Amino acid sequence: MMRPPHEDFALKETKPHLGGGKVTGDKLTSTYDLVEQMQYLYVRVVKAKDLPGKDVTGSCDPYAEVKLGNYKGTTRHFEKKSNPEWNQVFAFSKDRLQASMLEVTVKDKDFVKDDFMGRVLFDLNEVPKRVPPDSPLAPQWYRLEDRNGNKAKGELMLAVWMGTQADEAFPEAWHSDAAAVSGADGLANMRSKVYLSPKLWYLRVNVIEAQDLQPSDKSRFPEVFVKAILGNQALRTRISMSKNINPMWNEDLMFVAAEPFEEPMILSVEDRVAPNKEEVLGRCAIPLQYVDRRLDHKPVNSRWYNLEKHIIVEGEKKKEIKFASRIHMRICLEGGYHVLDESTHYSSDLRPTAKQLWKSNIGVLELGILNAHGWRPRHPPHMDTRLSCADNAHPDELDEEFDTFPTSRPNDIVRMRYDRLRSIAGRIQSVVGDLATQGERLQSLLSWRDPRASALFVIFCLVAAIVLYVTPFQVVALLAGFYVLRHPRFRHKLPSVPVSFFRRLPARTDCML
Repeated sequence: MMRPPHEDFALKETKPHLGGGKVTGDKLTSTYDLVEQMQYLYVRVVKAKDLPGKDVTGSCDPYAEVKLGNYKGTTRHFEKKSNPEWNQVFAFSKDRLQASMLEVTVKDKDFVKDDFMGRVLFDLNEVPKRVPPDSPLAPQWYRLEDRNGNKAKGELMLAVWMGTQADEAFPEAWHSDAAAVSGADGLANMRSKVYLSPKLWYLRVNVIEAQDLQPSDKSRFPEVFVKAILGNQALRTRISMSKNINPMWNEDLMFVAAEPFEEPMILSVEDRVAPNKEEVLGRCAIPLQYVDRRLDHKPVNSRWYNLEKHIIVEGEKKKEIKFASRIHMRICLEGGYHVLDESTHYSSDLRPTAKQLWKSNIGVLELGILNAHGWRPRHPPHMDTRLSCADNAHPDELDEEFDTFPTSRPNDIVRMRYDRLRSIAGRIQSVVGDLATQGERLQSLLSWRDPRASALFVIFCLVAAIVLYVTPFQVVALLAGFYVLRHPRFRHKLPSVPVSFFRRLPARTDCML
Protein backbone atom coordinates (compact mmCIF):
# COMPACT_ATOMS: atom_id res chain seq x y z
CA MET A 1 0.00 0.00 0.00
CA MET A 2 1.50 3.37 -1.10
CA ARG A 3 1.93 6.10 1.44
CA PRO A 4 0.47 9.53 0.63
CA PRO A 5 3.09 12.12 -0.37
CA HIS A 6 4.45 14.43 2.28
CA GLU A 7 2.48 17.64 2.65
CA ASP A 8 5.47 19.82 1.80
CA PHE A 9 6.01 17.98 -1.50
CA ALA A 10 2.37 17.53 -2.50
CA LEU A 11 0.86 19.40 -5.42
CA LYS A 12 -1.02 22.52 -4.41
CA GLU A 13 -3.25 24.81 -6.43
CA THR A 14 -2.24 28.44 -6.31
CA LYS A 15 -3.93 31.45 -7.88
CA PRO A 16 -1.46 34.32 -7.63
CA HIS A 17 -2.56 37.80 -8.66
CA LEU A 18 -0.38 38.60 -11.67
CA GLY A 19 -0.04 41.79 -13.64
CA GLY A 20 0.28 45.39 -12.68
CA GLY A 21 2.97 46.45 -15.11
CA LYS A 22 2.65 49.06 -17.81
CA VAL A 23 2.00 47.69 -21.30
CA THR A 24 3.85 49.42 -24.12
CA GLY A 25 3.04 47.86 -27.46
CA ASP A 26 3.46 44.09 -27.06
CA LYS A 27 6.06 44.19 -24.25
CA LEU A 28 5.81 44.34 -20.48
CA THR A 29 8.04 47.01 -19.00
CA SER A 30 7.87 45.73 -15.41
CA THR A 31 10.10 42.87 -14.26
CA TYR A 32 7.47 41.61 -11.81
CA ASP A 33 4.52 41.19 -14.17
CA LEU A 34 4.76 37.38 -14.26
CA VAL A 35 5.38 36.76 -10.56
CA GLU A 36 3.11 36.87 -7.54
CA GLN A 37 2.82 40.30 -5.99
CA MET A 38 4.26 40.94 -2.54
CA GLN A 39 2.79 43.83 -0.59
CA TYR A 40 5.05 46.39 1.08
CA LEU A 41 4.44 49.51 3.12
CA TYR A 42 6.64 52.29 1.73
CA VAL A 43 7.62 55.38 3.71
CA ARG A 44 9.57 58.11 1.92
CA VAL A 45 11.11 60.67 4.29
CA VAL A 46 12.03 63.66 2.13
CA LYS A 47 12.96 66.58 4.36
CA ALA A 48 12.03 68.74 7.33
CA LYS A 49 11.92 72.46 8.01
CA ASP A 50 11.73 74.91 10.92
CA LEU A 51 12.96 72.39 13.47
CA PRO A 52 13.51 73.82 16.98
CA GLY A 53 17.01 74.05 18.43
CA LYS A 54 17.74 71.69 21.32
CA ASP A 55 21.42 72.45 21.94
CA VAL A 56 22.82 75.27 24.03
CA THR A 57 23.87 77.08 20.84
CA GLY A 58 20.29 76.94 19.52
CA SER A 59 21.09 74.41 16.78
CA CYS A 60 20.12 70.77 16.32
CA ASP A 61 21.49 67.54 14.81
CA PRO A 62 18.27 66.04 13.42
CA TYR A 63 17.47 62.60 12.09
CA ALA A 64 14.20 60.76 11.42
CA GLU A 65 13.14 57.45 12.91
CA VAL A 66 10.46 55.29 11.27
CA LYS A 67 8.88 52.82 13.72
CA LEU A 68 6.30 50.13 13.00
CA GLY A 69 5.86 47.68 15.84
CA ASN A 70 9.27 46.21 16.65
CA TYR A 71 10.77 47.34 13.34
CA LYS A 72 12.71 50.57 13.47
CA GLY A 73 14.62 52.38 10.74
CA THR A 74 16.60 55.62 10.98
CA THR A 75 17.93 58.13 8.49
CA ARG A 76 21.37 59.70 8.57
CA HIS A 77 21.76 62.72 10.84
CA PHE A 78 22.93 66.24 9.98
CA GLU A 79 24.98 68.45 12.25
CA LYS A 80 23.65 71.89 13.12
CA LYS A 81 20.97 72.00 10.44
CA SER A 82 17.35 72.92 11.10
CA ASN A 83 16.19 72.23 7.52
CA PRO A 84 17.62 68.77 6.70
CA GLU A 85 16.99 66.80 3.52
CA TRP A 86 17.17 62.99 3.65
CA ASN A 87 15.11 61.60 0.74
CA GLN A 88 15.28 58.03 2.06
CA VAL A 89 12.75 55.24 1.54
CA PHE A 90 11.77 52.53 4.04
CA ALA A 91 9.92 49.33 3.10
CA PHE A 92 8.04 47.06 5.52
CA SER A 93 6.65 43.71 4.41
CA LYS A 94 2.88 43.54 4.78
CA ASP A 95 3.05 39.92 5.96
CA ARG A 96 5.16 40.99 8.95
CA LEU A 97 3.31 44.09 10.08
CA GLN A 98 3.08 44.13 13.87
CA ALA A 99 1.06 47.29 14.50
CA SER A 100 -1.81 49.29 13.07
CA MET A 101 -0.13 52.69 13.51
CA LEU A 102 3.00 54.00 11.79
CA GLU A 103 5.11 56.46 13.79
CA VAL A 104 7.66 58.78 12.18
CA THR A 105 9.69 60.65 14.80
CA VAL A 106 12.23 63.46 14.41
CA LYS A 107 14.97 63.45 17.05
CA ASP A 108 18.04 65.49 17.93
CA LYS A 109 21.18 63.33 18.18
CA ASP A 110 23.02 63.81 21.45
CA PHE A 111 25.88 62.13 23.31
CA VAL A 112 23.83 60.79 26.22
CA LYS A 113 20.22 60.62 25.07
CA ASP A 114 18.60 61.80 21.87
CA ASP A 115 16.05 64.58 22.35
CA PHE A 116 12.49 64.20 21.09
CA MET A 117 11.47 66.97 18.61
CA GLY A 118 8.13 65.78 17.23
CA ARG A 119 6.34 62.97 15.47
CA VAL A 120 3.69 62.15 12.86
CA LEU A 121 1.26 59.22 13.21
CA PHE A 122 -0.45 57.33 10.36
CA ASP A 123 -3.30 54.84 10.53
CA LEU A 124 -2.46 51.92 8.23
CA ASN A 125 -6.13 51.52 7.30
CA GLU A 126 -6.05 54.98 5.70
CA VAL A 127 -2.84 54.45 3.69
CA PRO A 128 -3.52 54.59 -0.10
CA LYS A 129 -2.51 51.76 -2.42
CA ARG A 130 -0.36 52.17 -5.50
CA VAL A 131 0.72 49.65 -8.14
CA PRO A 132 2.69 50.65 -11.26
CA PRO A 133 1.85 52.05 -13.79
CA ASP A 134 -0.01 54.31 -11.35
CA SER A 135 1.67 57.67 -10.93
CA PRO A 136 3.80 58.04 -7.79
CA LEU A 137 2.34 59.74 -4.75
CA ALA A 138 3.63 63.24 -4.17
CA PRO A 139 5.10 63.85 -0.69
CA GLN A 140 3.19 66.27 1.52
CA TRP A 141 4.02 68.45 4.49
CA TYR A 142 2.84 67.24 7.90
CA ARG A 143 2.91 69.29 11.08
CA LEU A 144 4.89 67.70 13.91
CA GLU A 145 3.09 66.81 17.15
CA ASP A 146 4.33 66.23 20.66
CA ARG A 147 3.62 63.12 22.72
CA ASN A 148 0.27 64.58 23.88
CA GLY A 149 -0.97 65.18 20.33
CA ASN A 150 -0.53 68.96 20.43
CA LYS A 151 1.08 70.89 17.60
CA ALA A 152 4.84 71.30 17.85
CA LYS A 153 7.28 73.47 15.95
CA GLY A 154 8.51 72.11 12.64
CA GLU A 155 7.12 70.25 9.64
CA LEU A 156 8.08 66.97 7.96
CA MET A 157 7.61 66.09 4.28
CA LEU A 158 6.50 62.47 3.84
CA ALA A 159 4.87 60.09 1.40
CA VAL A 160 3.29 56.86 2.68
CA TRP A 161 1.71 54.25 0.42
CA MET A 162 1.08 50.51 0.11
CA GLY A 163 2.79 49.02 -2.95
CA THR A 164 4.43 45.92 -4.37
CA GLN A 165 7.94 44.81 -5.29
CA ALA A 166 7.30 46.34 -8.73
CA ASP A 167 7.49 49.83 -7.20
CA GLU A 168 10.30 52.10 -8.39
CA ALA A 169 11.34 52.72 -4.77
CA PHE A 170 11.89 49.00 -4.05
CA PRO A 171 15.60 48.73 -5.07
CA GLU A 172 16.71 51.79 -3.08
CA ALA A 173 14.54 51.21 -0.02
CA TRP A 174 15.65 50.15 3.45
CA HIS A 175 13.94 46.81 4.15
CA SER A 176 12.75 45.72 7.54
CA ASP A 177 14.30 42.25 7.14
CA ALA A 178 17.68 43.60 5.95
CA ALA A 179 20.62 44.94 7.91
CA ALA A 180 21.45 48.00 5.86
CA VAL A 181 20.01 50.25 3.25
CA SER A 182 20.16 48.79 -0.22
CA GLY A 183 22.75 50.43 -2.42
CA ALA A 184 20.94 49.84 -5.69
CA ASP A 185 19.78 52.96 -7.47
CA GLY A 186 16.22 52.98 -8.78
CA LEU A 187 15.59 54.14 -12.32
CA ALA A 188 14.30 57.70 -12.62
CA ASN A 189 10.78 57.76 -13.99
CA MET A 190 9.53 61.16 -15.10
CA ARG A 191 5.75 60.97 -14.78
CA SER A 192 2.98 63.05 -13.33
CA LYS A 193 2.44 62.73 -9.59
CA VAL A 194 -0.76 62.00 -7.72
CA TYR A 195 -1.74 64.27 -4.85
CA LEU A 196 -3.90 62.43 -2.36
CA SER A 197 -7.17 64.28 -2.00
CA PRO A 198 -8.11 64.83 1.66
CA LYS A 199 -11.37 63.50 3.04
CA LEU A 200 -13.87 66.35 3.11
CA TRP A 201 -16.79 66.69 5.54
CA TYR A 202 -19.72 69.08 5.70
CA LEU A 203 -19.64 70.95 9.00
CA ARG A 204 -23.12 72.05 10.10
CA VAL A 205 -23.27 74.78 12.75
CA ASN A 206 -26.76 75.45 14.10
CA VAL A 207 -26.60 78.73 16.03
CA ILE A 208 -29.52 78.71 18.45
CA GLU A 209 -29.15 81.50 21.01
CA ALA A 210 -26.80 83.41 23.29
CA GLN A 211 -27.15 84.53 26.89
CA ASP A 212 -25.89 87.34 29.11
CA LEU A 213 -24.09 89.40 26.47
CA GLN A 214 -22.42 92.60 27.66
CA PRO A 215 -22.46 95.40 25.05
CA SER A 216 -20.35 98.47 25.78
CA ASP A 217 -23.21 100.91 25.15
CA LYS A 218 -26.12 99.89 27.36
CA SER A 219 -28.32 102.81 26.26
CA ARG A 220 -29.10 101.31 22.83
CA PHE A 221 -30.64 98.08 21.62
CA PRO A 222 -27.89 95.74 20.43
CA GLU A 223 -27.88 94.43 16.86
CA VAL A 224 -26.16 91.11 17.40
CA PHE A 225 -25.03 88.55 14.84
CA VAL A 226 -22.69 85.53 14.90
CA LYS A 227 -19.64 85.25 12.66
CA ALA A 228 -17.85 81.92 12.12
CA ILE A 229 -14.46 81.44 10.43
CA LEU A 230 -12.93 78.11 9.36
CA GLY A 231 -9.70 78.50 7.42
CA ASN A 232 -10.48 80.83 4.52
CA GLN A 233 -14.25 80.33 4.87
CA ALA A 234 -16.28 82.96 6.70
CA LEU A 235 -20.04 82.97 7.25
CA ARG A 236 -22.35 85.04 9.42
CA THR A 237 -25.92 84.88 10.59
CA ARG A 238 -28.56 87.54 10.18
CA ILE A 239 -28.99 90.18 12.85
CA SER A 240 -31.13 88.79 15.64
CA MET A 241 -34.69 90.03 15.84
CA SER A 242 -34.40 89.94 19.64
CA LYS A 243 -32.98 93.36 20.54
CA ASN A 244 -31.70 92.38 23.97
CA ILE A 245 -28.77 90.69 25.68
CA ASN A 246 -30.29 87.23 25.08
CA PRO A 247 -30.63 87.09 21.28
CA MET A 248 -31.94 84.12 19.31
CA TRP A 249 -31.19 83.03 15.73
CA ASN A 250 -31.82 79.30 15.10
CA GLU A 251 -29.89 79.53 11.84
CA ASP A 252 -27.62 76.98 10.10
CA LEU A 253 -24.13 77.68 8.75
CA MET A 254 -22.47 75.13 6.45
CA PHE A 255 -18.69 74.74 6.06
CA VAL A 256 -16.39 72.27 4.33
CA ALA A 257 -13.76 70.78 6.66
CA ALA A 258 -10.85 68.52 5.71
CA GLU A 259 -9.27 65.80 7.79
CA PRO A 260 -7.29 65.70 10.05
CA PHE A 261 -9.14 68.85 11.27
CA GLU A 262 -6.03 70.76 12.32
CA GLU A 263 -7.62 74.21 12.15
CA PRO A 264 -10.24 75.07 14.79
CA MET A 265 -13.40 77.01 14.02
CA ILE A 266 -13.28 80.56 15.38
CA LEU A 267 -16.72 81.82 16.37
CA SER A 268 -17.44 85.37 17.50
CA VAL A 269 -20.57 87.20 18.62
CA GLU A 270 -20.54 90.78 17.33
CA ASP A 271 -22.68 93.88 17.75
CA ARG A 272 -23.15 96.30 14.85
CA VAL A 273 -22.73 99.68 16.53
CA ALA A 274 -22.42 101.64 13.25
CA PRO A 275 -22.94 100.99 9.52
CA ASN A 276 -19.31 99.90 9.08
CA LYS A 277 -18.29 99.18 12.66
CA GLU A 278 -18.75 96.04 14.72
CA GLU A 279 -17.90 95.34 18.35
CA VAL A 280 -16.87 91.84 19.44
CA LEU A 281 -18.94 90.75 22.44
CA GLY A 282 -17.33 87.32 22.80
CA ARG A 283 -15.22 84.78 21.00
CA CYS A 284 -14.53 81.05 21.29
CA ALA A 285 -12.40 78.48 19.42
CA ILE A 286 -13.95 75.07 18.78
CA PRO A 287 -11.58 72.19 17.84
CA LEU A 288 -13.17 69.96 15.22
CA GLN A 289 -11.50 66.76 16.45
CA TYR A 290 -14.06 66.51 19.25
CA VAL A 291 -17.15 67.41 17.20
CA ASP A 292 -19.84 64.72 16.90
CA ARG A 293 -20.19 62.91 13.58
CA ARG A 294 -23.73 62.45 12.30
CA LEU A 295 -24.34 59.33 10.20
CA ASP A 296 -28.16 59.17 10.16
CA HIS A 297 -31.25 61.37 10.45
CA LYS A 298 -31.06 61.68 14.23
CA PRO A 299 -30.05 65.18 15.42
CA VAL A 300 -27.01 65.56 17.64
CA ASN A 301 -27.18 67.06 21.10
CA SER A 302 -26.76 70.80 21.48
CA ARG A 303 -24.16 72.32 23.80
CA TRP A 304 -23.41 75.59 25.55
CA TYR A 305 -20.03 77.20 24.79
CA ASN A 306 -18.43 79.87 26.95
CA LEU A 307 -17.48 83.14 25.26
CA GLU A 308 -14.23 84.94 26.03
CA LYS A 309 -13.89 88.69 25.79
CA HIS A 310 -10.67 90.72 25.88
CA ILE A 311 -10.23 94.43 26.41
CA ILE A 312 -7.10 96.53 25.87
CA VAL A 313 -5.79 98.22 28.98
CA GLU A 314 -2.47 99.83 29.83
CA GLY A 315 -1.28 100.44 26.32
CA GLU A 316 -1.56 97.30 24.17
CA LYS A 317 -1.91 94.65 26.86
CA LYS A 318 -5.01 92.48 26.60
CA LYS A 319 -7.00 91.57 29.67
CA GLU A 320 -9.61 88.83 29.70
CA ILE A 321 -12.97 89.63 31.25
CA LYS A 322 -14.28 86.85 33.47
CA PHE A 323 -18.01 86.81 32.73
CA ALA A 324 -20.46 84.02 32.05
CA SER A 325 -21.47 84.95 28.48
CA ARG A 326 -22.21 81.84 26.50
CA ILE A 327 -23.74 80.66 23.26
CA HIS A 328 -25.99 77.69 22.53
CA MET A 329 -25.14 75.72 19.36
CA ARG A 330 -25.53 72.34 17.73
CA ILE A 331 -22.38 71.37 15.79
CA CYS A 332 -21.86 68.16 13.84
CA LEU A 333 -19.92 66.69 10.91
CA GLU A 334 -22.36 65.41 8.30
CA GLY A 335 -21.13 61.99 7.15
CA GLY A 336 -24.15 61.09 5.03
CA TYR A 337 -23.32 63.56 2.25
CA HIS A 338 -20.60 63.67 -0.37
CA VAL A 339 -18.63 66.90 -0.76
CA LEU A 340 -18.31 67.60 -4.47
CA ASP A 341 -14.67 68.57 -5.06
CA GLU A 342 -14.87 68.22 -8.85
CA SER A 343 -17.23 69.05 -11.69
CA THR A 344 -20.76 67.74 -11.18
CA HIS A 345 -20.89 66.64 -14.84
CA TYR A 346 -17.81 64.41 -14.50
CA SER A 347 -17.83 63.38 -10.84
CA SER A 348 -15.89 60.16 -10.21
CA ASP A 349 -17.16 59.54 -6.67
CA LEU A 350 -20.58 60.17 -5.17
CA ARG A 351 -20.25 58.04 -2.03
CA PRO A 352 -20.94 59.62 1.38
CA THR A 353 -18.03 60.81 3.47
CA ALA A 354 -18.49 58.23 6.24
CA LYS A 355 -17.13 54.81 5.28
CA GLN A 356 -19.79 53.11 7.39
CA LEU A 357 -22.41 54.17 4.82
CA TRP A 358 -20.56 52.84 1.77
CA LYS A 359 -22.17 50.02 -0.17
CA SER A 360 -20.13 46.87 -0.71
CA ASN A 361 -18.34 46.67 -4.05
CA ILE A 362 -19.49 44.13 -6.62
CA GLY A 363 -16.46 44.56 -8.83
CA VAL A 364 -13.93 47.06 -10.08
CA LEU A 365 -13.61 47.98 -13.75
CA GLU A 366 -10.30 49.60 -14.62
CA LEU A 367 -10.23 51.60 -17.84
CA GLY A 368 -7.03 52.95 -19.32
CA ILE A 369 -6.72 55.47 -22.16
CA LEU A 370 -3.66 54.75 -24.29
CA ASN A 371 -3.70 57.68 -26.72
CA ALA A 372 -5.96 60.73 -26.49
CA HIS A 373 -4.79 64.02 -27.97
CA GLY A 374 -6.15 66.87 -30.00
CA TRP A 375 -9.46 66.91 -28.15
CA ARG A 376 -11.19 70.01 -26.91
CA PRO A 377 -14.32 70.34 -24.78
CA ARG A 378 -17.49 70.64 -26.85
CA HIS A 379 -19.85 71.57 -24.03
CA PRO A 380 -17.83 73.19 -21.23
CA PRO A 381 -19.58 72.97 -17.84
CA HIS A 382 -18.52 76.45 -16.78
CA MET A 383 -20.47 79.63 -17.36
CA ASP A 384 -19.78 81.85 -20.37
CA THR A 385 -19.16 85.24 -18.77
CA ARG A 386 -19.35 87.16 -22.04
CA LEU A 387 -22.64 85.59 -23.05
CA SER A 388 -24.21 86.04 -19.61
CA CYS A 389 -22.80 89.61 -19.28
CA ALA A 390 -21.49 88.71 -15.83
CA ASP A 391 -18.34 90.75 -16.50
CA ASN A 392 -20.48 93.87 -17.01
CA ALA A 393 -22.26 93.60 -13.66
CA HIS A 394 -21.91 96.50 -11.25
CA PRO A 395 -20.23 95.68 -7.90
CA ASP A 396 -23.31 96.92 -6.08
CA GLU A 397 -25.47 94.46 -8.03
CA LEU A 398 -23.25 91.59 -6.85
CA ASP A 399 -23.40 92.92 -3.30
CA GLU A 400 -27.19 93.02 -3.51
CA GLU A 401 -27.26 89.29 -4.34
CA PHE A 402 -25.61 88.43 -1.01
CA ASP A 403 -27.57 90.91 1.08
CA THR A 404 -29.62 89.56 3.97
CA PHE A 405 -33.41 89.75 4.28
CA PRO A 406 -34.40 92.18 5.61
CA THR A 407 -31.59 94.29 4.25
CA SER A 408 -28.59 95.14 6.41
CA ARG A 409 -27.25 97.97 4.21
CA PRO A 410 -27.50 101.73 4.99
CA ASN A 411 -30.49 103.78 3.84
CA ASP A 412 -28.62 105.68 1.11
CA ILE A 413 -27.56 102.42 -0.57
CA VAL A 414 -31.12 101.07 -0.35
CA ARG A 415 -32.44 104.34 -1.87
CA MET A 416 -29.95 104.07 -4.74
CA ARG A 417 -31.01 100.47 -5.40
CA TYR A 418 -34.68 101.54 -5.36
CA ASP A 419 -34.00 104.28 -7.94
CA ARG A 420 -32.18 101.76 -10.14
CA LEU A 421 -35.15 99.41 -9.86
CA ARG A 422 -37.54 102.21 -10.87
CA SER A 423 -35.48 102.99 -13.97
CA ILE A 424 -35.44 99.31 -14.97
CA ALA A 425 -39.20 99.08 -14.39
CA GLY A 426 -39.71 102.20 -16.55
CA ARG A 427 -37.77 100.66 -19.44
CA ILE A 428 -39.74 97.42 -19.12
CA GLN A 429 -43.00 99.38 -19.13
CA SER A 430 -41.95 101.22 -22.30
CA VAL A 431 -41.15 97.97 -24.12
CA VAL A 432 -44.43 96.38 -23.01
CA GLY A 433 -46.28 99.51 -24.18
CA ASP A 434 -44.65 99.27 -27.63
CA LEU A 435 -45.69 95.62 -27.91
CA ALA A 436 -49.26 96.51 -26.91
CA THR A 437 -49.33 99.27 -29.56
CA GLN A 438 -48.30 96.82 -32.30
CA GLY A 439 -51.01 94.42 -31.13
CA GLU A 440 -53.65 97.17 -31.26
CA ARG A 441 -52.63 98.05 -34.83
CA LEU A 442 -52.88 94.40 -35.84
CA GLN A 443 -56.33 94.19 -34.23
CA SER A 444 -57.54 97.31 -36.06
CA LEU A 445 -57.04 95.58 -39.44
CA LEU A 446 -60.13 93.42 -38.83
CA SER A 447 -62.17 95.77 -36.66
CA TRP A 448 -63.08 98.15 -39.57
CA ARG A 449 -62.07 101.07 -37.39
CA ASP A 450 -60.42 102.45 -40.52
CA PRO A 451 -62.67 101.24 -43.41
CA ARG A 452 -60.08 101.95 -46.11
CA ALA A 453 -57.28 100.04 -44.34
CA SER A 454 -59.54 97.07 -43.53
CA ALA A 455 -60.82 96.93 -47.14
CA LEU A 456 -57.25 96.95 -48.52
CA PHE A 457 -56.22 94.18 -46.08
CA VAL A 458 -59.22 91.98 -47.05
CA ILE A 459 -58.45 92.42 -50.77
CA PHE A 460 -54.78 91.59 -50.12
CA CYS A 461 -55.72 88.43 -48.20
CA LEU A 462 -58.03 87.32 -51.04
CA VAL A 463 -55.36 87.84 -53.71
CA ALA A 464 -52.70 86.14 -51.55
CA ALA A 465 -54.97 83.12 -51.01
CA ILE A 466 -55.54 82.74 -54.78
CA VAL A 467 -51.81 83.10 -55.55
CA LEU A 468 -50.76 80.59 -52.87
CA TYR A 469 -53.43 78.14 -54.09
CA VAL A 470 -52.28 78.29 -57.70
CA THR A 471 -48.51 78.74 -57.24
CA PRO A 472 -46.40 75.93 -55.69
CA PHE A 473 -44.86 76.67 -52.32
CA GLN A 474 -41.31 76.16 -53.65
CA VAL A 475 -41.80 78.95 -56.20
CA VAL A 476 -43.15 81.31 -53.54
CA ALA A 477 -40.19 80.54 -51.26
CA LEU A 478 -37.76 81.10 -54.15
CA LEU A 479 -39.28 84.46 -55.06
CA ALA A 480 -39.30 85.53 -51.40
CA GLY A 481 -35.63 84.58 -51.10
CA PHE A 482 -34.71 86.58 -54.20
CA TYR A 483 -36.59 89.57 -52.80
CA VAL A 484 -34.86 89.42 -49.42
CA LEU A 485 -31.41 88.94 -51.00
CA ARG A 486 -31.87 91.53 -53.74
CA HIS A 487 -28.98 93.76 -54.72
CA PRO A 488 -28.57 97.07 -52.79
CA ARG A 489 -29.14 98.88 -56.09
CA PHE A 490 -32.80 97.80 -55.93
CA ARG A 491 -33.20 98.89 -52.33
CA HIS A 492 -34.03 102.33 -50.93
CA LYS A 493 -33.72 103.91 -47.49
CA LEU A 494 -37.40 104.74 -47.11
CA PRO A 495 -39.62 102.25 -45.25
CA SER A 496 -41.34 99.68 -47.41
CA VAL A 497 -45.00 100.01 -48.38
CA PRO A 498 -46.26 97.26 -45.97
CA VAL A 499 -44.28 98.73 -43.04
CA SER A 500 -45.53 102.25 -43.79
CA PHE A 501 -49.10 100.95 -44.12
CA PHE A 502 -48.86 99.10 -40.76
CA ARG A 503 -47.42 102.11 -38.93
CA ARG A 504 -50.31 104.33 -40.10
CA LEU A 505 -52.94 102.05 -38.57
CA PRO A 506 -54.82 103.55 -35.59
CA ALA A 507 -53.92 102.56 -31.99
CA ARG A 508 -54.98 103.66 -28.51
CA THR A 509 -51.82 105.74 -28.17
CA ASP A 510 -53.32 108.11 -30.75
CA CYS A 511 -56.14 108.87 -28.30
CA MET A 512 -53.76 109.90 -25.50
CA LEU A 513 -53.21 113.60 -24.94
